[in-house]
Amino acid sequence: MNHRIGFLATAVTALVMVTGCSSGGAENAAAEPKPAASSSPAMADGPFGSACSAVPADGEGSFTGMADDPVATAASNNPVLSTLVTAVKQAGLVDTLNSAKDVTVFAPTNDAFAAIPKETLDKVLADKAMLTKILTYHVVAGKKAPADLAAAELTTLQGGTVSAKGSGESYTVNDAKVVCGNVPTANATVYIIDKVLMPS
Repeated sequence: MNHRIGFLATAVTALVMVTGCSSGGAENAAAEPKPAASSSPAMADGPFGSACSAVPADGEGSFTGMADDPVATAASNNPVLSTLVTAVKQAGLVDTLNSAKDVTVFAPTNDAFAAIPKETLDKVLADKAMLTKILTYHVVAGKKAPADLAAAELTTLQGGTVSAKGSGESYTVNDAKVVCGNVPTANATVYIIDKVLMPS
């Protein structure tokens, strides 16, 4: 009896091996799990960029904390983005951004806003329609991975387009540099940039 069981096991093993080989090398290669692109989420490689070191290491404003909150809330907990948050509140866009499904936000740093002459910035902050137009120009549909920014014309929530290009850990959006990219929030991917984008 044991001999027969052993023989059957050997036969089954041989059959499996033959069946596997007969399907062809190319198909076998296709069946094997592939790293990164198809099986890994966009955020798998985590945030990158020189300004990422300015993000708090822990707490709600950290990368881990931001990942749990919708984008406007996440930004409000991050001191690097406090001026942007003030502008978003002024425009009444907090709920719009927090309820948006799968978006990418190009988020100017405090220094980016500081580079705008105070008189101009004050004028923009006081004009809700203009402010809304500028802020929605920083938002595009879909959670964009770095590879999606390699060479792309992206339509913004405002209706205009932004030009993204780059590779590795070096990307630009129009004339702004990404200084901390691929930051996940609950409903968005954030790319922190060093200039405020202005729609035409």
